Amino acid sequence: MVELDIQIPPPFDPFAEAKDSGAAGAKEYVHIRIQQRNGKKSLTTVQGLKQEYNCEKILKDLKKEFCCNGTVVSDQKLGGKVIQLQGDQRKNVSNFLIKAGIAKKEQIKIHGF
Repeated sequence: MVELDIQIPPPFDPFAEAKDSGAAGAKEYVHIRIQQRNGKKSLTTVQGLKQEYNCEKILKDLKKEFCCNGTVVSDQKLGGKVIQLQGDQRKNVSNFLIKAGIAKKEQIKIHGF
């Protein structure tokens, strides 16, 4: 048999940059979503906040600011905490997070309708 000097490149991993990058805030997004409940009722969820922030305190300020109710739910799949608010609060939450310095405008992704 003839030996060939052929090198096979490793498979391409599109998420390699995100895994390798150890910079703070690199590719870490805060996702703000809306879920339709029954009828006109809706639910806003905030996901992806850093572990260093206390979700309960953020929730308390959000509830006071927007006059709505909410809760903090532990997500087993993603291993993080998710803030849930009553009503469509996507724009309000986005502006609040930017003003409070919790997230930059580039880090926030708003999903829904």
